[in-house]
Amino acid sequence: MSITIKDEAGIAGMREACRIASQVLDEITPHIRPGITTLDIDRLSAESMARHNTRSATIGYQPPGYPPYPGHVCTSVNHVVCHGIPADKALKKGDVVNVDVTVITQDGWYGDNSRMFEIGEVSIAAKRLNALTFESMWLGIEQVKPGARLGDIGHAIQKFIEGHGLSVVREFCGHGIGQKFHEDPQVLHYGRPGTGEELVPGMTFTIEPMVNIGRRDIKEMPDGWTIVTKDRSLSAQWEHTILVTPTGYDVLTLSEGSPPIPDFVQGMPRAVPA
Repeated sequence: MSITIKDEAGIAGMREACRIASQVLDEITPHIRPGITTLDIDRLSAESMARHNTRSATIGYQPPGYPPYPGHVCTSVNHVVCHGIPADKALKKGDVVNVDVTVITQDGWYGDNSRMFEIGEVSIAAKRLNALTFESMWLGIEQVKPGARLGDIGHAIQKFIEGHGLSVVREFCGHGIGQKFHEDPQVLHYGRPGTGEELVPGMTFTIEPMVNIGRRDIKEMPDGWTIVTKDRSLSAQWEHTILVTPTGYDVLTLSEGSPPIPDFVQGMPRAVPA
């Protein structure tokens, strides 16, 4: 496993990329309401990236065996787990959608984050799923400190989610990030405490649990990208990019518009300065 440890300049580059990635979500948030299409969300996101002198990491992205991804962002609606392709179908009241934004700065640094959005009034079950997935992400983040293990993150998320009768998707995970979109290590959202790679200052990676109301089983759609729940149950995902610091962690993708940090989180401000 080859993990890149960021030096002072690298951390500064990551801070800038992640700041912008979160600001893109801040800027599109007021527009995400009933009647908007995910293609509109894609266009608004691309325009925001351009205003910040960045570009999308996803459009044209083509790992081996995949077709080129056609969107500037991923928009995953209802039972879509991840990698939903923007389309011209309007969102309606009761829908939930994850918008996943990854930017590349002019210096080549990547910033990656995603949020769930509720379209109008949604079901109690959807609200619960979104809230518990958000809390599980933060429970994983809270495990991050020098000397901890990657398995500590996954275990905290899995124990919490399964304890509430939900399921964790296992085929997709968080990842290291820097001047590449996907670096080592893989950050699983399940696992055993005390296992996996040891965390050291200068590591940067995403924590992005994908959680289903129903079973954890998923399937890939014919477009080669869209992943859905096999039982068509609702799915949710939240994502932040994290820096391991000498004393703990720093959430690089926090911004003024980020949802409030849960009360159980220790040592973080309740609001992010403008």
